[in-house]
Order: sequence, then structure tokens, then C-alpha cells
Amino acid sequence: MPVVLRDRGYTVFFYMYDLEEQIHVHVRSSRKEAKYWLNPLALAWNKGFREHELNRIEQIIQRNHIRIVSIWNREQDKRR
Repeated sequence: MPVVLRDRGYTVFFYMYDLEEQIHVHVRSSRKEAKYWLNPLALAWNKGFREHELNRIEQIIQRNHIRIVSIWNREQDKRR
């Protein structure tokens, strides 16, 4: 489970077994978790986050989009 970044109490990561899906990240804070597709940025599902938290998470993902894609591609290359 590569952690891409930690920001404002949110951990942004992905599961290695998910690398066959289109590019996305999971975000966790406490017992809450959400999944976001990246291209285009869209909420896939949410378990527990409130609307204002989802807005903050989207901003974090947008600010770090290049980094997220780079790490995703690096991990996919390792699997080939």
C-alpha cells in the first residue's frame, strides 16, 4: 500500500492490487475512507467523510496530481 502523501490529517494512498484499474487514489482519515478517480477527478465512493472534508480532499488531490500520477506510473513499471 504505497502512501503517496499525508496532508492535513489525510493519508492518500493506493492498493497494489488496484493498479489494473484506471488511475485513482484512496484517502483515509481515522475510520473514514474515500476513493477518487483522477482522470477526470471524480469521487468513486465515500465512507464517512462530510461534504466539506471531500472538498478539502479534492483540493489536496488537485494540488498533488502530478506527484500522484508519477508514483502510480512508477509502481506500475515495477510490476512489469
